[in-house]
Amino acid sequence: EMVAGRVKMNALTFTAAISACAENGEWIVALQVLADMAASRVETDTITCNAAASACEKGRAWPAALQLLSEMVARGVEMNTITCNALVSACEKGGAWTLAVEVLADMDLRSIP
Repeated sequence: EMVAGRVKMNALTFTAAISACAENGEWIVALQVLADMAASRVETDTITCNAAASACEKGRAWPAALQLLSEMVARGVEMNTITCNALVSACEKGGAWTLAVEVLADMDLRSIP
């Protein structure tokens, strides 16, 4: 409800909100903010998705992290080492080590340093 005339939401403000959620372990809220960003027609970028991936990692929410990866690919959002590290860590923390290996392999295929 921040948009109610007081704060103009843009990529920076959405990313800040997602990062704040990540820092407080609120991965579900972080992903809702990401969805609100898309609904507001503000373009998501690598930095925003990294913040959301970090929230998933901290919440041990590997299924959500992998869904985020799929959405990034579908939207054409570029991944970087930070993205992949957060996704691998989310899988590892959630006990999904085979998926972590798949993310690493995908990272190699995409030539992400």
